[in-house]
Amino acid sequence: MMIDSQAVKNTCNASIESKGYCFYKSTNGIKRHLAVDTLGFPFFTHCTKANLSDDAGLIEMLSKNIDYFKSKPVNVPKITILLDHGYHPEYLTNELKKVYPQILSKIKFELSEKPSKLQKEAQGKSGFVPVKARWVIERSNSWMERCKILIKNFERTLDNATAKMNLCFIRLMIKRLAS
Repeated sequence: MMIDSQAVKNTCNASIESKGYCFYKSTNGIKRHLAVDTLGFPFFTHCTKANLSDDAGLIEMLSKNIDYFKSKPVNVPKITILLDHGYHPEYLTNELKKVYPQILSKIKFELSEKPSKLQKEAQGKSGFVPVKARWVIERSNSWMERCKILIKNFERTLDNATAKMNLCFIRLMIKRLAS
């Protein structure tokens, strides 16, 4: 499972309840938190105000879907959750233990490898170089961007924004099944 967040600007008709300012990405709007499988299809989706940290948004998303983890048997291998360097695994494990103490027997967090400048130079690349394991979540974010309604946040509530995100992925999966 891979998890990432994406900051999205609000339009003028978005309500004050769904607005927040993300200093890291200089965006006034919402954050979309997405957990996908290895094919890029969604496990969980969640929208928060943009001023909420990635860690706090992830904790909210996993807390809302804690029944999924409770239903997993303990004797199966742990679910590896791949994160980018915007997350803090130690903080996440401490906070999730408060929500569900046995969760660490079912999941483990892993930071994705970040290429160094020397590795980039050896490949003959510079600037942004996608990490092999992380391109799946980035591709899922770009699939969302293909839905014109999701380019900006037009919704008045965060629940409606999450529903639009889910509808986008339902449409995508139906297209995949049809072809």
